[in-house]
Amino acid sequence: MSERLDIILFGATGLTGKNCLKYLYKFTKLNGRSLTWGVAGRSKPKLRQVLEECVPQTGEGLTRIPIIVADVNDNDSLNKMTSQARLIVNCCGPFDAYGEAVIIACLETGTHHIDVSGETFFIENMQYKYNRLAAQAGIYIVSACGADSIPGDLGVVFLQQNFKGTLNSVESYIHLDEKEPKTPGPLLNFATWESAIEGIGKLPEISALRKKLFKKKIPNYEPKLPLRPQMYKSDIAKAWAVPFIGADRAVVNRTQRYFYEHENKRPIQVNPYETVDSAASVQFINFYKNIILSLIKYKYGRKLLLSFPSLFTAGMFGFENPSDEKNEKISYNIIFHGVGWDEEVPASDTSFRKPPNKSIIGHVSGMNPGYGLTCICVTLSAIVLLTEPENMPEEGGVYTPGAAFAKTSLVKQLNENGVTFEIKSKI
Repeated sequence: MSERLDIILFGATGLTGKNCLKYLYKFTKLNGRSLTWGVAGRSKPKLRQVLEECVPQTGEGLTRIPIIVADVNDNDSLNKMTSQARLIVNCCGPFDAYGEAVIIACLETGTHHIDVSGETFFIENMQYKYNRLAAQAGIYIVSACGADSIPGDLGVVFLQQNFKGTLNSVESYIHLDEKEPKTPGPLLNFATWESAIEGIGKLPEISALRKKLFKKKIPNYEPKLPLRPQMYKSDIAKAWAVPFIGADRAVVNRTQRYFYEHENKRPIQVNPYETVDSAASVQFINFYKNIILSLIKYKYGRKLLLSFPSLFTAGMFGFENPSDEKNEKISYNIIFHGVGWDEEVPASDTSFRKPPNKSIIGHVSGMNPGYGLTCICVTLSAIVLLTEPENMPEEGGVYTPGAAFAKTSLVKQLNENGVTFEIKSKI
């Protein structure tokens, strides 16, 4: 192959990878684009099969799409893969187990890297280990480009860009809903559960990592955003809320740190929550959450969790893949409630004495968060990175979605393709 492909989708035979194919096909041709792409994974026959299975969705054969054989346990094959692309879209998780080798190969061949990881330790560890090398290589490495955490991170950036004045804090409320009649079966597959266990299991190590990664401490800004109780009724979301244990808060905090350090902006404080319809559901969630957090501390406990995903998640995760029928019924919504001042407050003013006098409510929504919204987000992230270099950060490095894409058209393109960002009210 004399010229590099624009994009190679690695992990194309997994559930997330398979669902990315139709969006790669569509978006690489959209608006007059003519981006080239290929697929990669361990098995050439399986890769050929997923391309054939995609024909009903694309309306034409994909026999000309290049197929590259690559294995995370074979560094030479990874280097061969990354040397054939300008950018790798990596859907091969768990990322703490398999992601670093792909990033190393990208660094060695000067290839951009985007993934769908929601594993906080992996994401921050990659920044600690490879940010300087990525900058030297002139490449962008951007994790968390799926449901974790494009909506949550770019949602805060979107709110900030539409707030005339200074935004001090944001509370976000994530809600998943399934249309009636509900379809039996898991909501998410085992690979996603495995990634979640890997990510949560590494949380005790994050404190030590952050001491090395974030050597410069951000000042304490006032008024401080308090963390709500483990169970409370939100007037904004009109639902019961519990703290969200996903990657969003960590990702948003890194984005805000970037704006503080590189653009001298006052960092926004953020607390994300997930919402349910009743107090009983909150108790139900907390019951399972406490069991998981207790077991995950121990090797045998993690083995139990991985052996019985359905049992420990009340059927939310399972060994079988969720059906297309179920996926298409799942809606994903985040409400953002921001408060601040109607005037500019410099980053140097850590305790602005005037009480906040302005608020804003934003909303991000989409369907099929696991395998629809995620695939739209990661595919468009890759395309925007390649087609808008002038709007990306000035130098390469390891970035959050918010830091990487704040000045690009990504939110606009997501709005045009099924992931909606909107401002509901300004007071």
